Amino acid sequence: MLIHQRTLKKSCSFSGVGLHTGNTSTVTFHPAPEGYGYRFVRADLSGAPEIPALVDNVVDISRGTTLAVPSDGAPDGEAKAHTVEHVLAALAGLQIDNCKIELTANEPPVGDGSAMPFVEVLQQAGFQEQQVPKDYLVIDKTVHYANEAKGVDIVALPTDDFRITVMVDYQNPALGSQHTGLFDLEKEFVSDFAAARTFCFLTEVEMLHKQGLIKGGNLDNAVVIVDKDMGDAELKELMRSLGLSDSTTLGTSGVLNNGTFRFKNEPARHKLLDMLGDLALVGAPMKAQILAARPGHASNVEFARKVRKLYEQKQFIKKYQVRKSNDAVMDIAGIMKVMPHRYPFLLVDRITEYDAENKRIIGYKNVTINEPFFNGHFPERPVMPGVLIVEAMGQTGGLLLLNTPSFKDDGGSGFNSNKLVFFTGMNNVKFRKPVTPGDQVFFDVRMTRQRFTMFTLEAKAFVSGELVAEAELTAAIVDK
Repeated sequence: MLIHQRTLKKSCSFSGVGLHTGNTSTVTFHPAPEGYGYRFVRADLSGAPEIPALVDNVVDISRGTTLAVPSDGAPDGEAKAHTVEHVLAALAGLQIDNCKIELTANEPPVGDGSAMPFVEVLQQAGFQEQQVPKDYLVIDKTVHYANEAKGVDIVALPTDDFRITVMVDYQNPALGSQHTGLFDLEKEFVSDFAAARTFCFLTEVEMLHKQGLIKGGNLDNAVVIVDKDMGDAELKELMRSLGLSDSTTLGTSGVLNNGTFRFKNEPARHKLLDMLGDLALVGAPMKAQILAARPGHASNVEFARKVRKLYEQKQFIKKYQVRKSNDAVMDIAGIMKVMPHRYPFLLVDRITEYDAENKRIIGYKNVTINEPFFNGHFPERPVMPGVLIVEAMGQTGGLLLLNTPSFKDDGGSGFNSNKLVFFTGMNNVKFRKPVTPGDQVFFDVRMTRQRFTMFTLEAKAFVSGELVAEAELTAAIVDK
């Protein structure tokens, strides 16, 4: 796998019609600086709004992946980029890390229904190695997504490179079961997967057309698999309704108009291509083995969300684990980079777990006889004040809230230094056992509700595995 980030040597373009919108458009790929990632730019809209290619910006998965961000210059208030998966697959497959993707309409051209047209122009532009190392997301624990109703199962397993295996089974005799695997991007992507075309079943064509999709679709940019018997008159009427040639025939090859597959398992290869593009929305190249059964855009995006949260958690650790430690996500030096509190009121010594997916944080405080409050509480029987235990739980929860996606700094990972957490209420506060010098108090805090800038936290404190205090805390995030 490549070590350094790379971009293009020069700009390049490809023009055509969008598959679903039918809009004529040109996509232009531009070199981009290190750490830029992939961003779509709507050059046709006022202000040329940018749409970062991240899973957080996915707004629709109707037979393709659509991204959007708010924009005053967009007619409907949002700047959108439809059907982005083939463009992203081309960039990810060629291991390009940074690229500005300029569009003259709301959908890239479909080309022949594969990623190959984009691959060819990108190869002609050439690649430029950059100075910064690639920011690989190394999968070190199993990530699993399943949708039992649709028979979807996707898993990411630890490995030291990137490989992906896909199985499709539509329980349809016209296609049957197929599987494929990509084990080396550099050697296999261009030759074995980039040319795999999008496909649909004949029974779906009319439905897709009625849904306002495939306005730019034709038999040159999609494979239509014959999965039903249809008379010549019925087929001609269907083709006329789609604005296609009424000379189309069912044929005998299993593909409309007697078309042929580029690969024996082309549908499975195209599903892998789609998944490669959708996984680019994680925002970082991966070192992982991906196993996917019956994937589609909806499941790909949900899986990418889980992986993206893992990436954010690892970025969090990388940024705030100042002194490397096996059990610390944040040590005291990292905590002090974020928290405004100082002696004698900083009451968290270390964060040992940060779980973005489940909105949970775990930290602890070492309680010693040198704590200033023991001088008066109580000199002959020192006990940590309950209000300070609640404060310590609140400070731990504050670290969780300041890394909530809505309030992160512009870098996309890490705390917002322009915000503060003010606690607005405490409910169901209970003190179960006293905390005394020599105790190590663990705080387990979960965010249970968010409404705009208001949050509810469920907080518990433990010593030696026993619950010593608990509370429901409410808080607000405010400007400094």
